[in-house]
Amino acid sequence: MSNDHPILLSKALTSFDALWSPRIVTRVNDYDVRVAKVEGEHLWHAHDDTDEFFLVLDGELCISLREPAGERTVRLPQGAVFTVPRGTEHKPYAPTGAAILMFEPTGTPTVGDRHEQIPDHIDATTGHALVDS
Repeated sequence: MSNDHPILLSKALTSFDALWSPRIVTRVNDYDVRVAKVEGEHLWHAHDDTDEFFLVLDGELCISLREPAGERTVRLPQGAVFTVPRGTEHKPYAPTGAAILMFEPTGTPTVGDRHEQIPDHIDATTGHALVDS
């Protein structure tokens, strides 16, 4: 990761293949800007102390939410943004695959502070460094 030159998100996304395993493309103050390739389901989880911002770069992302009024799902087509409020249980999924950008405090785990059992296909991480090529 470097802040001394522009980063093409398309190039960053071609530098790795792992699903649900975000790469940190840059930092803004105390926040990571992360990109990830996603397909299939993540897991139900919640971030107790921070909102979670999503921008869909390619494909479609769905996010199921457990809210006081009940459960609902939001669908995010390419170019859409959505913020999951702190403390809200949510489960992202992408039936046909997607590329996403997330903006969250440095050190925020991808599986939140509260979560169900972590399946093998989910990378429980605070983000991986982007390998410059």
